[in-house]
Amino acid sequence: MSLDEGRRFERQGLLVTGGTSGIGLAIALAFAEAGVRRIVIIGRNVERGTQAAGQIAERGAAVKFIQADANYPDQARRAGEEAMAHLGSIDVLINSTAGLFNPELFHDIPLDDIPQIVTQQLMAPLLMCSVVLPSMRSRKSGLIINIASDAAKVATPGESIIGGVMAAIVMFSRALAMEAKRDGIRVNALTPSLVEGTATAERILANGFSQKLFQKAAKLAHLGVARPEDLAALAVFLAGPGGAKITGQAISVNGGISAA
Repeated sequence: MSLDEGRRFERQGLLVTGGTSGIGLAIALAFAEAGVRRIVIIGRNVERGTQAAGQIAERGAAVKFIQADANYPDQARRAGEEAMAHLGSIDVLINSTAGLFNPELFHDIPLDDIPQIVTQQLMAPLLMCSVVLPSMRSRKSGLIINIASDAAKVATPGESIIGGVMAAIVMFSRALAMEAKRDGIRVNALTPSLVEGTATAERILANGFSQKLFQKAAKLAHLGVARPEDLAALAVFLAGPGGAKITGQAISVNGGISAA
C-alpha cells in the first residue's frame, strides 16, 4: 500500500452494522489493518461485541461497540447518532446483517415466520442507509456496501423468501447508487454464496435440507469456498482509489459456485 493510500484510509470513519462476527467483523479488522483509525461496530450481542471491539483495537483503531438491533427504526436511529458522535463523520457504511433462518422449501415455512425472515434480512440495510445518507450528502462523499447473497441472482430451491429479500437488497443498492451518485456517494452490494468460518455456514451445514443444498454448492467452488477475509479484501479495495469509479454493482464472491 502506498503512503497516499494509507493516508486516505486514516481519514475515513467506518461504521459496520453486524460488525461483531463473521463477514462484518472481518471487514472491520481489514479496514483497521489498512489504516482506518475510527471504527464503530453495531451488533445485538454485548459479549460478542465487546470481544470483537477488542480484536479491532489490537489493530490500532479507536473502536466503539454499540448494542442495537438495526432492524428497528428507533434503534437504528440511536445507533447512527452514537456512531456519528464517536466518528465525527461516517465515510464508509457496511451493512452486514443476517437472519437466523435456514433455507427451507417454501411450503415448509410456517406462515408466522415469513414476516420475521423478511425483517431480519432486509430492514437493517435500508434503515441504516436512511440514517447515514444525510450526512454523506452534506459532505458530498461516501461509500455504502450492502452484503447480500447470490440468492439474489440464482433461483435456488429453499431460498424463495431469502432470494426475494436478497434481490430487494441488490436492487435497492443499485437504485440508491443512481440517486446518490450526484452527491459523490457510491453504493455497491457484495453477494457471497457459502462462506466458510461463519456462524451462518455452521448452522446451515448442520443438518436438514440446507445441509444438502450447500454441501452440493461447496463442491462447485473449484477456486475454494469463500471466507470472510475474501469479502473483506474486496470491501477495502472498493474503499480505496481502485474502487473510485465503481458504483451500482452487485459483485459475487463465490469461488466458482455460479457465474452470477
